[in-house]
Amino acid sequence: MTATDRSIELISAAAQAAADKLAHDIIAYDVSDVLSITDAFLLASAPNDRQVKSIVDEIEERLSKELGTKPVRREGDREARWVLLDYVDIVVHVQHSEERVFYALERLWKDCPELELPADAKATRGKAAEHAKLKAEEDTADFGGLR
Repeated sequence: MTATDRSIELISAAAQAAADKLAHDIIAYDVSDVLSITDAFLLASAPNDRQVKSIVDEIEERLSKELGTKPVRREGDREARWVLLDYVDIVVHVQHSEERVFYALERLWKDCPELELPADAKATRGKAAEHAKLKAEEDTADFGGLR
């Protein structure tokens, strides 16, 4: 079994919405062969809680406006560290960068085929590492200035 045209359409729109809100490391997996509850997972992350929430809101709005669908379930909203949007055909995980590293969902699904994403979404690969490096350099510079 493979992801349906509908799930691919949802993944593509959600990935583009996440990219438009500057999400990091957007990736999608076809999990239809290993899970019976959904066709695909979309993973995205952001360096802070506010941005996680902004990405989630944009995905919800875009899928509602463009494709007329709303999530049947939304979890993790209050903390905005890991928000899950369940659209039945797809499940979207938007995580704070620290949760993304800690839970490493990619390791769980690495044997599943990756789904093709819009160019803007693909361009986000490696952004979390880039952001972490810049942040570390800023922190070092700030610390150095205190001496």
